[in-house]
Amino acid sequence: MLANSASGMAVDDKCKLKFLELKAKRNYRFIVFKIEEKMQQVTIEKLGQPEESYDDFTASLPANECRYAVYDFDFTTNENCQKSKIFFIAWSPDTSRVRSKMLYASSKDRFKRELDGIQVELQATDPSEMSLDIVKARAI
Repeated sequence: MLANSASGMAVDDKCKLKFLELKAKRNYRFIVFKIEEKMQQVTIEKLGQPEESYDDFTASLPANECRYAVYDFDFTTNENCQKSKIFFIAWSPDTSRVRSKMLYASSKDRFKRELDGIQVELQATDPSEMSLDIVKARAI
């Protein structure tokens, strides 16, 4: 049953629209997505403003619930070039419900395909697995 419900997971058009704005216009620093289980749909929970920091981003992920997120990470390469990479983060804390973890895990690839332009994927079950140091290391 879970596989069927997951493959039928709808993606709110706003998810794609806002992702395109983040990618093309850099209107947002990050987007947090939530699966509305009753509606079987992925929706936007939070849009992070361009001036918000990585700490603001991690603070907007709930401690005990799964989420998907994208984060536009600016960094300087070893050659001193300014670059940015779009991270897809699958947040699945150990303390979240098993059903929720399964739902997020089984819907992830399909949802990620809807967002064209993701460069790095990160999976985290606790905050230490998505520290800024890890993100920097994955970006370069």
